[in-house]
Amino acid sequence: MRRTRIVTMLLLLVFSTLPFSITPVEAQQVALDSDIQLSEAWITLPDGVRLAADIYRSTSAPTESRMPVLLEYTPYRKTDSRARNLSLYSYFVRNGYVVVRVDIRGTGNSEGATIPYEYSDIELDDGEILIDWLSKQAWSNGSVGMFGISWGGFNGIQMALRQPPALKTFISLMATEELYQEDVHYMDGIIHTDSWMMSNDLYNALPGAPDFILDEEWERNRFSAEPSVYTYMRQQRDGPFWDRSSARDRYEDIQIPSFHIGGWYDGYRNSIPRMLEKVKAPVKAMIGPWDHYFPNTAWPKPQMEWRHEAVRWFDHWLKGIDTGILDEPRFAVYIRDYHPPNPSLEEVSGSWRWEDGWPIKRTQNQIWYADNEHRLARTPSSKTATHTMKYKPSAGLQGGGPTMWWGSITPDQQPMDDHSLVYDSEPLEEPLEILGRAQALINVSATAPRANWLVRLSDIAPDGQVTQVAGIGFNGTHRLSARTPIAVVPGENFPLKMDLMLTSWVFPKGHKIRLAISNSQWPMLWPTPMPMSSALAIGGIGGAQVQLPVILAAPARVPIFKAPATDPQMPGFETLDAGNLSGYAAITSIELDPKTNEAFGVARNSGGTGYPWGEERFEEAIEHRTSDKNPAYTSVEGSYTLNYQLEDRHLRFEQDVEFTSDPENFRLIFHRRVFVNDEIFRQKSWDEIIPRDFQ
Repeated sequence: MRRTRIVTMLLLLVFSTLPFSITPVEAQQVALDSDIQLSEAWITLPDGVRLAADIYRSTSAPTESRMPVLLEYTPYRKTDSRARNLSLYSYFVRNGYVVVRVDIRGTGNSEGATIPYEYSDIELDDGEILIDWLSKQAWSNGSVGMFGISWGGFNGIQMALRQPPALKTFISLMATEELYQEDVHYMDGIIHTDSWMMSNDLYNALPGAPDFILDEEWERNRFSAEPSVYTYMRQQRDGPFWDRSSARDRYEDIQIPSFHIGGWYDGYRNSIPRMLEKVKAPVKAMIGPWDHYFPNTAWPKPQMEWRHEAVRWFDHWLKGIDTGILDEPRFAVYIRDYHPPNPSLEEVSGSWRWEDGWPIKRTQNQIWYADNEHRLARTPSSKTATHTMKYKPSAGLQGGGPTMWWGSITPDQQPMDDHSLVYDSEPLEEPLEILGRAQALINVSATAPRANWLVRLSDIAPDGQVTQVAGIGFNGTHRLSARTPIAVVPGENFPLKMDLMLTSWVFPKGHKIRLAISNSQWPMLWPTPMPMSSALAIGGIGGAQVQLPVILAAPARVPIFKAPATDPQMPGFETLDAGNLSGYAAITSIELDPKTNEAFGVARNSGGTGYPWGEERFEEAIEHRTSDKNPAYTSVEGSYTLNYQLEDRHLRFEQDVEFTSDPENFRLIFHRRVFVNDEIFRQKSWDEIIPRDFQ
């Protein structure tokens, strides 16, 4: 039985002699079932802007003790997320760390103008100052580590590239260093829209909790700030904008140790093998059966206590303790066994295994060839053929799944395969394990100057269910370079080499391997504008083939991980409605509009949270619409609403987004509104036509 100890959470008054200050705040006392002390601080930067920080420390540590500092640095509203943060950080605090959570400039409770976009020089410049400040506090031993998931994982990589002296190591979860091809704006070089596009700029426009002050400064710095989506939509090809914070071709600049954690159902997992292979500083990595979650609370299961491994890592690099973590193999991987295509699957069957690093030496690249009978065989056919398919822009929901990216668990692929060129193997005579990035080599042509290609690898069970194993897209105009795209020449054949998303899978005996090739994966990826057909070369030297990274059997070395710990809960915070399992607006079906003959689908999500200062409810709906007859006219219309019921008033923040296309242009319209007690208080709109740039 756990012994409950009631202590106080103090918002301490702390002072500094450094050129950056902590401004005192009013002391509060809140009873906690915890031994964690929370100090709220203002950190003043050289330009006078103050960043808001929460500092989590142990109440049992001697007042004069100096400890390593762990930083999480994001725009995701530290005060609103204190329940999450207390639960997450408590493990580190109880193991001898100070954990500091800072709101990025212009977000949450920090001052200043809202950052113009993710990972800007403004954010990273402030980060360097912040890390230096943390290293010089009286409670710091001078060594700082970063950790975080998603945004907080991305900027950990980016801060390491800048090499601030006090940053000694970082742990990035569910993050990538490749901003153009793998982030949420241009997946595989193709425009992508989803829930994040609808919500992120609205949250950044909110005033800080719990006061929600709607004054002129808030209006100027946040409410009236141009949505960051405009910046991304003006950057439709790879280039300097995306290079600014990307580690590709700069891996030598990461000179501190790093630990990378990914999930098989997270869309950022490709970074893990690159980090293991290309970074020369010490690297450790782990990939488990998870979506975009911390592994101790992840879906799907099994979960594990990743923070135990993180403490061992941080203890080695920040405290100089030999924990034995460097004596272990560098890569822990969860090997996935077969599961049916069920987006609500609770647990993924499989097992953990150690690997020495990347590439895995016992990988045997096994080539499978498509033939004229739509078979997938180990030997190439000498008989050549050309297979053609008509482009169906509205096809592809199953490829991207409910949350529309290369993550989450996708449904049965057969409906999408019905509009694809498919090639199936014979039933396997023995199990076949793959681990890595399968590579498809195809020679193709199209009848229009714009065309995309999608390749998916699937497992066909004896009962006919088709489970996606991996996939990838390719913008045909990027065949020579994503930086200088060129139009497809109608009728001209050209080769594509497509590395599918990182995967692990064991095809069982009696199952079939399927290779599927198509030209659309809507609504995940924006359709190309012209009706067309495409052709695929079959057989002979240039025939379609896929190279599978088959892993030869060897004695398994099995890591033993701890089960998730029980964490303290923050009083006054309550989940009223958790919303969708994935956390994002989800789409489950496509319908046909009988009036316009357009295909459409609506992604929805809603949820609610109770806070000490009131209640928040959110609701989102995003309608995707396209036309198989005229895909140039595709659209996304979304609405995101935040309701705050406070003691003294009711606030409602709304944002409507209209993103449409025609043959030559995109049009992006944002409407933002604030209501106080159901009366309009402020409203602002943006409207811009942006030329299509090989999209």
